[in-house]
Amino acid sequence: MRFYPLLFEPILKERIWGGTKLKSYLNKPIISEITGESWEISTIENDISIVSNGDFKGKSLNELINEFPKEILGSKVYVAFGKQFPLLFKYLDAREDLSIQLHPNDELAKKRHNSFGKTEMWYVMQADNDAELIVGFKKKSSPEEYTQHLKDKTLLNILDTKKVQNGDVFFLATGTIHAIGAGNVIAEIQQTSDITYRVYDFDRVDANGNKRELHNDLALEAINYDTVEAQRTYSKIENSANEIVNCQYFTTNFIPLNGQMSIQKTKDSFTVFMCVDNHFELICDGETYVYQKGDTVLIPAFLTDFQLNGKASILEIYIS
Repeated sequence: MRFYPLLFEPILKERIWGGTKLKSYLNKPIISEITGESWEISTIENDISIVSNGDFKGKSLNELINEFPKEILGSKVYVAFGKQFPLLFKYLDAREDLSIQLHPNDELAKKRHNSFGKTEMWYVMQADNDAELIVGFKKKSSPEEYTQHLKDKTLLNILDTKKVQNGDVFFLATGTIHAIGAGNVIAEIQQTSDITYRVYDFDRVDANGNKRELHNDLALEAINYDTVEAQRTYSKIENSANEIVNCQYFTTNFIPLNGQMSIQKTKDSFTVFMCVDNHFELICDGETYVYQKGDTVLIPAFLTDFQLNGKASILEIYIS
């Protein structure tokens, strides 16, 4: 069997806060003016990614993993997760502020939802002037203080707001209260989980006049009331893998490609490349594959030697 770099059909999600930048900025085939998310690689139930290129075109990622678990996932990932793809990759367009929310840890998520928790990171691909993110509390809080501010609709007074620009990175451990502000296009890497506890949504209503569901009772036990240092600084050495995040769930490097770069891997883990600016070529087994901004490509673990060529900003993700 010949393995090759895999692309997938984007799974597009309408959101009350979504817009049109996924098309204008990332060339996604959206048909709605409130498209908030493009799920690039997913094995969430009812949202399974389908291969869009090559011999495996039309097959689902789950089908491939079931048939070739070690070749796709890698031997180390297979031992740890079995035939489960452990990560979810997305692009998000926030035309308006997202709800204030958080995600439970593995223990709570397993107990309540039979799911992984949701540790995640954000890479800011494009930020309008004065675009912001909310990440954690300004100072150490408590369930009592938090609950009172929620009741008084003054929650924003105790949350930490960060002005952001292109290239900023935030790592969000489970329990961190957070929100993506209006005017951001974000690349998101996270555990395979769709468990979100929404705690405040600015009293918005949908087209039918209904408010979205909140999960305040579930959230109380899941929140981290300490302050967090979520923003990551990182090097930008050309043609090198500059580490941004290295946690038990994933490692993410930033590659500022300018020319050629050779990459050698073991067969321990798959690799994912998210092209967050410009375009590049990937040369593997004598074949050349071309990717542009907004493409997300899965390199099966079976492929260990390849070359990158071009001028691009790339996120490299794998499990170490």
